[in-house]
Amino acid sequence: QVQLVESGGGLVQAGGSLRLSCAASGRTFSNYAMGWFRQAPGKERELVAAISNRGKTTRYADSVKGRFTISRDNAKNTVYLQMNSLKPEDTAVYYCAARSWSVGTRAEEYDYWGQGTQVTVSS
Repeated sequence: QVQLVESGGGLVQAGGSLRLSCAASGRTFSNYAMGWFRQAPGKERELVAAISNRGKTTRYADSVKGRFTISRDNAKNTVYLQMNSLKPEDTAVYYCAARSWSVGTRAEEYDYWGQGTQVTVSS
């Protein structure tokens, strides 16, 4: 089992920045690829960004490319999502997820999930 706990969400004005963190425990963190997903009311959960177990490969949704950056610190068992130039359409609950080894881009590929953190961007 892998336990994931997100933090760093909140309310921010459009154009602002937030950094989300996801702390992992329970298994060897460096064995897992990590993903950030988001879900807005009435919408499906979608990939925001993903990173391979060693951090060499990343994937981003087109809507966040150039604005968001995913990174990880395997020594701290933590994955981050730096979000800049936030827009109202980024408003959603953001979830951290883990899967073994390689990067996945679909929610169903991930085995472990955090409980989510709310990000609200006001216009």
